[in-house]
Amino acid sequence: MKIPLCKTVLTKKELNIISKSLKTGWLTHGKKNIEFEKNFKKIINVKYALSMNSCTSALECSIKSQKIKGEIIVPSWTWVSTINAVLNSNCVPVFADVDINSRNISAKYIEKKINKKTKAVIVVHYAGYPCEMDKIVKLCKKHKLILIEDSAETLGATFKGKKTGSFGTGCFSFFPTKNITTTEGGMLTTNNKKIYINSKKLIAHGIIKKNKNFPWKREAELAGHNFRLPNHLAALGIEQLKKLKLFNKKRNSIAKKYDRFLGKFPQYFEVQKLDRKFTHSYQMYTCLVKNNIRDDLVLFLRSKNIEASVHFDPPLHKQKYCKNFVKDKLPNTELLSRSIISLPIYPTLNDRQIKFIFNKIKEWIDKNNIR
Repeated sequence: MKIPLCKTVLTKKELNIISKSLKTGWLTHGKKNIEFEKNFKKIINVKYALSMNSCTSALECSIKSQKIKGEIIVPSWTWVSTINAVLNSNCVPVFADVDINSRNISAKYIEKKINKKTKAVIVVHYAGYPCEMDKIVKLCKKHKLILIEDSAETLGATFKGKKTGSFGTGCFSFFPTKNITTTEGGMLTTNNKKIYINSKKLIAHGIIKKNKNFPWKREAELAGHNFRLPNHLAALGIEQLKKLKLFNKKRNSIAKKYDRFLGKFPQYFEVQKLDRKFTHSYQMYTCLVKNNIRDDLVLFLRSKNIEASVHFDPPLHKQKYCKNFVKDKLPNTELLSRSIISLPIYPTLNDRQIKFIFNKIKEWIDKNNIR
């Protein structure tokens, strides 16, 4: 039996939808994008949504559309795309630590990094668990800082009933590992019309068609990019979005099974404690492995065809290309990097497969005389 870390759920219906869209002959940004954006903004409860080719592009547009110049506070505990968007926008990243249990940046860690050069904060909702947004929003307002949400992993998750991606400028991913997929793809969400219009220019070479009588007249207003999402992939997104609640419900069910099993071995596993103010989308299932034996467990499971992994090792502030931006030690981030493990989770992971994973974890415990 081989169990991947994640698995995309695509039905025959979705494949037919892609095929039908391709057969129309319209292969670039089109009507399906508009429909996808309309459906998406209703779910997040925002005024505007803009589909594009990745969450990384959405992050970069979030910075450039607001003309941010200066320092941006980011957690080191995130994927490289977060800081790449900062660097590619000619801004300076300032690394902040995160909370051990939530794995998220908090107002406490943000406030320590604020100075006169600080212009914005990017929060990352790790693995599907939202940041504590009320305190962060309050802090950003106090210091007049722009708030950007890296919501790549939290589609459908909420803090106090409000969806991630609706507190600041939201950035979502539809990469195959995420809660829904368009293969490659992303979405920017906002309640600010100016951010939406500027981002719309940025993703399409700096051009917005304004002349209805002479549609061939296209003049760029800024140096933009080609960040557009093709029409047929937006069509896939429309169908995937219909299944989001079901997918997230199944992910939560699987996570509870992990919690119950791993909770039997508290001397070696630390499961995440959830607050009722939050809902988790479980884009990943993570727990902490104690006693510096994490790597051995990951390698053991992979040798048994269970694709366990680590997110993230090394964290950003330990990567060579980021060393010039490192000013302080980040003890919680470094502890997570040594201790965390990602276990397989996806909507079609069945009880037989879950039992197999549990049996192999127990085999590893017994093999190492762990009690």
